[in-house]
Amino acid sequence: MTSSDASAALRPRLPSPLSEAADARFAAHGVRLLLKRDDLIHPELIGNKWRKLAPNLDAAAGRPVVTFGGAYSNHLRATAAAGRLLGLDTVGVVRGDELAGRPLNPSLARCAADGMRLHFVDRTTYRRKDDPGTLAELLRAAHAEEAYVVPEGGSNAAAVRGCAALGEELRGRADVVAVACGTGGTLAGLAAGLAPGQRALGVPVLKGGFLRDDIRSLQRRAFGEERGDWSLADRFHFGGYARTTPELHAFAEDFEDRHGPAVERLYVAKLLYGLLTLTEEGAFPRGTTLAAVITGRPFA
Repeated sequence: MTSSDASAALRPRLPSPLSEAADARFAAHGVRLLLKRDDLIHPELIGNKWRKLAPNLDAAAGRPVVTFGGAYSNHLRATAAAGRLLGLDTVGVVRGDELAGRPLNPSLARCAADGMRLHFVDRTTYRRKDDPGTLAELLRAAHAEEAYVVPEGGSNAAAVRGCAALGEELRGRADVVAVACGTGGTLAGLAAGLAPGQRALGVPVLKGGFLRDDIRSLQRRAFGEERGDWSLADRFHFGGYARTTPELHAFAEDFEDRHGPAVERLYVAKLLYGLLTLTEEGAFPRGTTLAAVITGRPFA
């Protein structure tokens, strides 16, 4: 399958829309807020899932695709949906062998309905999945030795190059472009695609402080060098991945009331909360145009 074949089948809306969110809380500090609506690229391959998966699906060239995730992984759901839409076999390696004998949760049930074959592994083995020997064993156990492998979260060199287009779409449109970060691939590509003088800001949704090295490594693998001006604001994870608080939910509901679009809680709400906090702290000079990348929406 060529890139043109994939684009014809998936019909992405590119470039994604960019709109202003007139918000008095930002305006009071002289900051203009734009929303880069990557959640509108595709109804099933949403936001950075499209940008990261599309080049990997092209590289798979019709082979089965194996990827990895937890029981509620949006990445698994997007990969399964892409497989259905493109007629590709997909295998999802799921963290937690204790789940194998239980009824599927709604997320995994959606993957299965889209044709993804689920292979459950114990958590210790899952943590070692990037080791070549362990990966080979996993592929054999899943009867997928000839498959094209996409890493957890979809972040690899191909994905980073795909996400560079996000930065290119925003050249000259904002001073600072911010995105929520899981594995760092979207930020790595975004920063590389922006024009000189623009800055990318990542808001990690996991604890640990490991993303800086990961992003540098991803850029070197994708481009042969580190590119762009980027930084991380790593105090808005609300306890870690998939963790939320009543305060975060209240903020998201208020943002929805003010601006309309439903706010995804695990990534987008943390991004927007972080941007408002930083604005109120004076982190952005007056006159700054700030673009927030809306990478997803709540899954039904």
